Amino acid sequence: MLTDLFLAIAHHLLVFALTAMLVAEAVLLRGQLDASVLRRLAGLDAGYGVSAMLLLAVGLCRVFFGVMDKDFYLHNPWFHAKLGVFVLVGLMSILPTMRFLRWRKALRADPAFLPAPAELGRLRTILRLELVLLAAIFALAAAMARHGGF
Repeated sequence: MLTDLFLAIAHHLLVFALTAMLVAEAVLLRGQLDASVLRRLAGLDAGYGVSAMLLLAVGLCRVFFGVMDKDFYLHNPWFHAKLGVFVLVGLMSILPTMRFLRWRKALRADPAFLPAPAELGRLRTILRLELVLLAAIFALAAAMARHGGF
């Protein structure tokens, strides 16, 4: 029972951390960019990736070591939808991650480097879509907890 409590706490804290970092990235991309902002974006994105991996690990631990029987999750279509959207968001985040790493490398070579406006626009769109899908994950989590009984 105590294990389930600690897993639930960790799961919720990681969800909030992941959300905060994604929102911070989106906000930073809206403002004026300079070298320090580009470095901060790369750092936030690294934290976002670590949070996502830990969240997935803790979530799987909840499935197999939590109070609810694993069949509750494994036979719950809302759980599968939630996990699928989570994976989709993870796949979508690959492009921003690659760009942030490329920008950090370009900054080392040229301290005056700034990304092209068109590239920024594409990344803003991707991050906004990730945030919308994150909201969908929250809705799916509520449905999953009720096994579809709204």
